[in-house]
Amino acid sequence: MTKSDFRYAHHPDDVKYYTTEELREHFLIPTLFEQDTIHLTYTMYDRYIVGGVLPVTKPLTLETIDELKSNYFLERRELGIINVGGKGKVTVDGTVYELNKKEALYVGRGNKEVIFEAADGEQPYFYINSAPAHHAYPTKKVGKEDAEVIELGDQKMANKRTLNKLIVNSIVETCQLQMGLTELHEGNVWNTMPAHTHTRRMEAYFYFDLPEGQTISHFMGEPQETRHIFMQKHQAVISPEWSIHSGCGTSNYSFIWGMAGENLDYGDMDGVTPDGLL
Repeated sequence: MTKSDFRYAHHPDDVKYYTTEELREHFLIPTLFEQDTIHLTYTMYDRYIVGGVLPVTKPLTLETIDELKSNYFLERRELGIINVGGKGKVTVDGTVYELNKKEALYVGRGNKEVIFEAADGEQPYFYINSAPAHHAYPTKKVGKEDAEVIELGDQKMANKRTLNKLIVNSIVETCQLQMGLTELHEGNVWNTMPAHTHTRRMEAYFYFDLPEGQTISHFMGEPQETRHIFMQKHQAVISPEWSIHSGCGTSNYSFIWGMAGENLDYGDMDGVTPDGLL
């Protein structure tokens, strides 16, 4: 079964007047994982798709949705997959790829059949992002040993973290999709500090590995008009190109960042110092 919803883009002058309910309605993706279901959210920000796949009792096939007006999902798109659960399998046009937790798979444009399923009696949780593609690049698995790993932050600032670049142009050829995974060390709660924006690409954050009963406050908005959305484990949030994207949790956690736009340069961003935020 596939369930999908659609989100428009928003002007920052409008967003500054949104209520908490309106912010959550337009930017939060509250449900990604449901048994034997593929959940997809199509956003007009760079026509990005955020989704979750939870195959429990049967394999699930990625199908096209009305908004794509395509014969199959990847007819004009590329796809990034990161498993955040137990071992699973993804079959792409007959080729099987096994993904353990925190491993990724890039699937290029033109592949007609993508099937998700559990493996070895374990329960995978497949988080997916997709963007329009102008070229067909090869499908490629990226294990944790293949990631480009960067240590960031400082324990004194409560933001010590390990950043794993997975689907980025230094590892995988893509048209515009970029994805990675950041793990906060125990006792650290802040991510993406200093905050920043990047006008040439949008972004989406997905939070996981958060203990039960804990929460994350995700900060968004223009640097001088910030807003926040409280989030739970296995929820995602859409970040427009004009918005900061940062979070603080009541515990350490992990999150996946995904981006699309006209630029593949990871370092292209406009930073904001912590004392410059309002």
